[in-house]
Amino acid sequence: MRALLFAAAIAAALGAASARAEDCGRSAEGFSDWLKSFRQVAIQDGVSPEVVDAALSGVAYDASVKAHDGGVAAFGHNFAGFAASHITPGGIARGKAMLRTYAGPLAKIEQRFGVPGPVLVAIWGLETSFGADNGSYPTFRALATLAWDCRRPDRFRAELIDALMMVQRGVVQQSPRQLRGAWAGEIGQTQLMPSAVLMFATTPDGDGPADLIHNSADALASTAKFLQAHGWQRGAGWDEGEPNFAAILEWNSAPIYARTVALFADRLAGR
Repeated sequence: MRALLFAAAIAAALGAASARAEDCGRSAEGFSDWLKSFRQVAIQDGVSPEVVDAALSGVAYDASVKAHDGGVAAFGHNFAGFAASHITPGGIARGKAMLRTYAGPLAKIEQRFGVPGPVLVAIWGLETSFGADNGSYPTFRALATLAWDCRRPDRFRAELIDALMMVQRGVVQQSPRQLRGAWAGEIGQTQLMPSAVLMFATTPDGDGPADLIHNSADALASTAKFLQAHGWQRGAGWDEGEPNFAAILEWNSAPIYARTVALFADRLAGR
């Protein structure tokens, strides 16, 4: 009975929040009122008021994020064109240089998770040009905009809570207002969503806190942990039709992107 009463109280609180603000929208109108109500939801989910205030105070709707989300089309249907524009001789040379530079950490990572260096470096190169461009969108502004938008609110409200939890648990070293990433809320050198950061952030040897933004080896280790958790088979192939292609699709469900990762990894491996 106590559990039922508690659940009813939570439902009433959420209902009151909904009564004060629209549940979702497609423009800036109503965003501020919704965000005020969401702050209470976050606190009820266990985020401290101090973290909520630090992360969400002053956060505004970002129309450019909405424009990106509304304009997302997959990667087209021309694999050859997409791959040619993303796997260049210069990119292959840089990737091979990164394989040499990070040979030690990559060996530890492969020993732990079974994911070879060429696959990880290919993802790293495609996502952020080997850490050169991690994204410039304020993470909490981007996530809050998508959490308000009616297209996928549940998904991004969960990611927004997880991003707040990242701050609360000290998983990221930046202050919330300094945190930057991609327009959809991905952060770090291989662009993990906050939920994935909470689950998979690690270092090559598994010791100490991971820094996916500033430490390339940690970002690569966390990517390998993600792939292992999504079915990566040690020693198996990664090209389309081989066992590990499915794990790459879990990283990015667009077949053209996954095929490009596999091809880039082939080139880095000297295939």
